[in-house]
Amino acid sequence: MDGTPSIVSDVMTRDVVAVRPDAAFKDLVKAMRRYQVSGLPVVDDEQRVLGVVSQTDLLVKEEFHGADLLRTARPVDPAKAEARTAAELMTAPAVTTDPYDTPAQAARTMARYGVHRLPVVGEDGVLKGIVTRSDLLKVFLRDDESIAREVRSDVVEFLFPEAPDAVRVEVHAGVVRLTGRVRSTALVPVAIRLARAVEGVVGVDCELLGPRHRPALEPDLTDDRAQEG
Repeated sequence: MDGTPSIVSDVMTRDVVAVRPDAAFKDLVKAMRRYQVSGLPVVDDEQRVLGVVSQTDLLVKEEFHGADLLRTARPVDPAKAEARTAAELMTAPAVTTDPYDTPAQAARTMARYGVHRLPVVGEDGVLKGIVTRSDLLKVFLRDDESIAREVRSDVVEFLFPEAPDAVRVEVHAGVVRLTGRVRSTALVPVAIRLARAVEGVVGVDCELLGPRHRPALEPDLTDDRAQEG
């Protein structure tokens, strides 16, 4: 993909700030403030991910201390409110992603579990990096020319090999526009879905048409030709 992000390892942060399970509450706050992060993976001695501590986990203590417990907007977990270490505060097991997942897969995982970051782990569970929502948005920085090349090779030439030059691919600000005529319009919905799935595509405008129909001969002209034969 011409150097543009195609898998999670292309966009993840490799230099990750992680903490041990026995890290104290105040040390967690200091680490988040110092490194300007909103979450910290919790790892064991082999760097395997055990869980994640987020700012939300830490703020439970403040809610517990300052709230009228009978009128809180949401239930306060007493265990987390009294927690003193990362092991007691963390959400476990951690929601993670694989280095070879696509950004789209990672984005769906984030949306499904309502998290803002995902530790990236290998098959052995060892921490490889971390990916955030802002990291995943990097795919939309892909240049239009690169997108157009991939749409043409992976969509147009794949679906319409008999006449790929009959389809024009234009991309502007990430929006793909497909125009031209194809032998059959049956594959047009597939072309739209495949083009939309290309990394960096913001939207797809499809104006593909079927083949031109030849005009029917005039009835009397048809009869004349028949008589001449």
